Amino acid sequence: MALRVALPLVGAVFFLAAAAVVASNEEGDALYALRTRLSDPDGMLQSWDPTLVNPCTWFHVTCDHASRVVRLDLGNSNVSGSIGPELGRLVNLQYLELYRNNLNGEIPNELGNLKNLISLDLYANKLTGTIPKSLSKLNSLRFMRLNNNKLAGSIPRELAKLSNLKVIDLSHNDLCGTIPVDGPFSAFPLQSFENNSRLNGPELQGLVPYDFGC
Repeated sequence: MALRVALPLVGAVFFLAAAAVVASNEEGDALYALRTRLSDPDGMLQSWDPTLVNPCTWFHVTCDHASRVVRLDLGNSNVSGSIGPELGRLVNLQYLELYRNNLNGEIPNELGNLKNLISLDLYANKLTGTIPKSLSKLNSLRFMRLNNNKLAGSIPRELAKLSNLKVIDLSHNDLCGTIPVDGPFSAFPLQSFENNSRLNGPELQGLVPYDFGC
């Protein structure tokens, strides 16, 4: 009888362990895809070895108890290149720290898949294009800092749905139109949007938003 009880338990443990390995392998593949996109003159990514079972031993990568990647911290690492859509596969990620580098290209729409993301720090790079509307799906997001880039276009009104957002910084870009006033935007200081020469200030309450100059 004891053997009959133990076998299902062993099977369950094995299944959970195998599932964790599969998940970590997928996350390792996503991170290594990012690695191939980046120029790394200071060797910050030299530990990113795709032959390892999972990426939890790589520098600048933090995992939880189940070997799932929850933090990627490459802030101020002197890397350059594009971000790429692969990061959207890191569905357990909570902190994405890529600030103060030389990253270029657009912010991938796929970052909207990171439903557990708490902090998105892409500031002080050379990112272009628009702010993806898909970021409005990040319901856990509390901090969004995209300042000091070359982002253009209007501020997506969909971002007003981010009820947990406490800090936003879109300053020092080339954004245009008006600033939303709904949801968390009602509490953000104007300093969060300064030095966007084509941004025309907050929307007037009760009026349909109009993106002047966009």
